[in-house]
Amino acid sequence: MTHTDAGAELDPVHPVPVPARRAPGLSTAEVADRVARGEVNDVPVRSSRSLGEIVRANVFTRFNAIIGVLWLIMLFVAPVQDSLFGYVIIANTGIGIVQEWRAKKTLDSLAVIGEAKPTVRRDGTAVEVSTSGIVLGDLIEIGPGDKVVVDGECVEADGLEIDESLLTGEADPVVKRPGDAVMSGSFVVAGGGAFEATKVGREAYAAQLAEEASRFTLVHSELRTGISTILKYVTWMMIPTAIGLVISQLVVKQHGFKDSIARTVGGIVPMVPEGLVLLTSVAFAIGVIRLGRKQCLVQELPAIEGLARVDTVCLDKTGTLTEGGMDVTELRPLGGADETYVRKVLGALGESDPRPNASLQAIIAAYPDSEEWRCVESLPFSSARKYSGASFSEGNGESSAWLLGAPDVLLGADDPALAETGRLNEQGLRVLLLARAAGELDNPGVTRGAEPTALVVLEQRLRPDAAQTLRYFAEQDVHAKVISGDNAVSVGAVAGKLGLTGQVVDARQLPSDQGEMAKSLDEGTVFGRVTPQQKRDMVGALQSRGHTVAMTGDGVNDVLALKDADIGVSMGSGSEATRAVAQIVLLNNSFATLPSVVAEGRRVIGNITRVATLFLVKTVYSVLLAVLVACWRVEYPFLPRHLTMLSTLTIGIPAFFLALAPNTERAQPHFVRRVMRYSIPGGVIAGAATFVTYLIARHYYTGKGSLEAETSAATLTLFLISMWVLAIIARPYTWWRITLVASMGAAFVVVLIVPWLQHFFALKLVGVTMPWVAVGISAVAAVALELVWRLVDRRVPA
Repeated sequence: MTHTDAGAELDPVHPVPVPARRAPGLSTAEVADRVARGEVNDVPVRSSRSLGEIVRANVFTRFNAIIGVLWLIMLFVAPVQDSLFGYVIIANTGIGIVQEWRAKKTLDSLAVIGEAKPTVRRDGTAVEVSTSGIVLGDLIEIGPGDKVVVDGECVEADGLEIDESLLTGEADPVVKRPGDAVMSGSFVVAGGGAFEATKVGREAYAAQLAEEASRFTLVHSELRTGISTILKYVTWMMIPTAIGLVISQLVVKQHGFKDSIARTVGGIVPMVPEGLVLLTSVAFAIGVIRLGRKQCLVQELPAIEGLARVDTVCLDKTGTLTEGGMDVTELRPLGGADETYVRKVLGALGESDPRPNASLQAIIAAYPDSEEWRCVESLPFSSARKYSGASFSEGNGESSAWLLGAPDVLLGADDPALAETGRLNEQGLRVLLLARAAGELDNPGVTRGAEPTALVVLEQRLRPDAAQTLRYFAEQDVHAKVISGDNAVSVGAVAGKLGLTGQVVDARQLPSDQGEMAKSLDEGTVFGRVTPQQKRDMVGALQSRGHTVAMTGDGVNDVLALKDADIGVSMGSGSEATRAVAQIVLLNNSFATLPSVVAEGRRVIGNITRVATLFLVKTVYSVLLAVLVACWRVEYPFLPRHLTMLSTLTIGIPAFFLALAPNTERAQPHFVRRVMRYSIPGGVIAGAATFVTYLIARHYYTGKGSLEAETSAATLTLFLISMWVLAIIARPYTWWRITLVASMGAAFVVVLIVPWLQHFFALKLVGVTMPWVAVGISAVAAVALELVWRLVDRRVPA
C-alpha cells in the first residue's frame, strides 16, 4: 500500500493525488564540503561544569578568602601547629573538587547515553546522526515527540503540529506547512515532516537551550538557600566581634604581640562554618554518583532534595504504570459490519501513519496491510483531538474515510456502544472506536455523523515494579495522582490492579477555577481524559494548595506539566521533549528507581540538617566566647591549634560520616529555623560553661605556665560539652555511631596522655582539682543541653 507524502500534487488524468518526489537531502560530497567550511552544529553540550569552573567554585569563596588571610598571618606569628586550620581548609576543598569531578564524569557519560539522535536524509537515505553531526542544509525528519534541534525551514509537512511553548509561552500547537519557519527548541506534538537546517552551531537557539537543559547546576534549593542565609548573618556578626577581640587582645600584652595575635585569630577562625557549604556540595555530588550507578540521570543537583520534599506525585499512566507495548485482545464489529472488511480497514490505517503510537503499533501487529488500498489523505493522532484518521482508495473504485480514536469523543452521549465500552474499561481494557467518516478529514466537525463500525479492544502491559513503587509512596505519606488522557474508568481499573484505590474522575468534568480544581484534585486519585493543558493546570492547582508536586511522564503531551512541576521526571525512552525539560531522567525506564531518588534526597537533607547543627553550635559558642573575652578584657583562652583539634574531633570527622550515612527521615521544611532552634541554645550553653571554667581556672592557677593550664581546663570543658552535642546529634544510636563517638573521645584521651602530642597541642592538665571541676561543669552543661533539647522539641515549632 502507498500513501501520500506532504507536497502531493494532482495528476491531470487521475482525480486522486499522487505523491510528490521525496527530497533526497544532501550528498556525501556536500556534507564533506560543509564540514570543511565549518558549517557544522558543533556546539558542545556540557552536562556539567568544566574542571576549571569546579576548581574556581571550590577555591575562590568568601570564606576561603577569610581563612586564607588568617592562615597567612598565623604562618608568620605562630608555630606551625597553630596553622593547622589552614591545612584542613585545603583538605576539605580538595575533597570537594575530587567529588564534584567524579560526579561530572558520571553525569557526562550518562548524558551521552541519554542523548537522542535526529534522523537526516543523505544521498536519499534516512540515517541517524548525532546532534553535533548536523550540517547547514541538512534535511531533518521529525515526528511526534521529536525536538527541533536547529533552526530551519519546513520542506515537507503531513499534519505537522509543533509546540513552541518553551520559546513563546503559547501552549497551543502551531500547524506548520512547507515554507514555514521551524524554531529550534520546539517539539513536534502531531504529524510528521522534514525541514532544512538554516542555522546551525552557535547561531541556533537550540545550542543555548540544550546546554541549559542538561547542565550540572547548583540551582535554588531550600537547603542551599538556608545555609547561605545562615552564613550571611554569621559574617555580619563576625566583623564587630572580631574587632572587639583584636582590641582586647592587643591591650593585654603580657605574653607579647605575636601571642596576642595568635589568640585573636584563634577566636575568629571558629566563627566561620566553612565546612558546611563544602559538605553540602559533597553530599549532593555523592548522591549524583550513587543514582548514576542506578541509571538515573540527575540534570540538576537540588532535584535530589526536591523529590525528597515532594508530597504529591502525578503519574502519567502510559509509560509509567504501564509499559509502552499493547496487545489487541478482541475485535467487536458494530451494526452488522463485516469483520474481514474491518480488518482490512485497520491494516490500512496502521500503514497510513509513518510514526504510529503504541495503540496503532498493536493494530499493525494484529492486522496486516492490504496492498490494494492506497492512502489519499491522513490525519495524524493528536492528544488534543483524541483520534486519528485517513482517507483511502480501496482498489475497487470505492473511496472511504475512517476515524480511529476514543469512543466517548467520537460517539454521542446516548450511543449504545458507549455502554459496552464502559464495561470493557471497567476491566482495565483500552477501547478504540473505528468509525466511518461522513465528511472531509480536515473538517473540524468530521466526527459528527460518523458511523460506528467496530470496537478494538487492547490490553496494556503493566510494569512489574509499579505496584511496589506505589506502595512505597503510600507508606511514605506521598499522595499518588494518576493523570492520563485515556478513559477515566479504564485508567481507574489499571490503577486498581496496582493497588491504588480512590475516587475516579473524568477530567472533562473538572472545574476551570483553580481553587475548585485543587479541591477536586485533593479528593480524587485517578483522572482520565486529561488534556495536555489540563495537566499543566492541575499541577498549578496542586501547588496553589501548598503541595510540592512531582510529575512523571514520557510523552510530548506531558512536557508542559513536567516543566511547571517542582520536579519533572522523564523516562529515558520518552520523547526528546520530556527529557529536555525534566530534572530527573530514568534512563533504565524503571519507575522503581524513584524510591532510590527519594531515599537519596532524604539522606542528604536529613544528614545535612544534623551536621549543620554541629557546625553552628561551634559558631555560636565562638561568637559568645569572643564577646565575653572582650567584655572581661582577658586573654582569649584558646590558641588556633586547640580549636582545630576540637573541630576535627567533634565536628569535622563525625560530620563527614554522618553526612553520608543512611537516613530515611521524611524531609521537613524550614531548614534555617530547624537548625537554629538547636544551635543557639546549644552554643550558648557550651560557650557559657567553658567561660565559667576559664574564669575559675584563672583564679586557681597562678605563676609561670598558668595560662597553658587555664587553656587546658577550658579545652577539656569545651571538648566534653561538644562531645555531648555530638552524642545527641548522632541519635538514634547504631553500632557504628556509638563507635564513631567513642573513637573521637579516645583520640582526645590519646592527645592528653602522649607527651609529644601534649607539647604539639600545648595541652596539659595540671593537678587534679581543676580538671575535675571542668568535668563537673561539663556534666551540668550536659544536663542543661538535654533539658533544652527536649524543651525545644515540645515548645518551639519547626
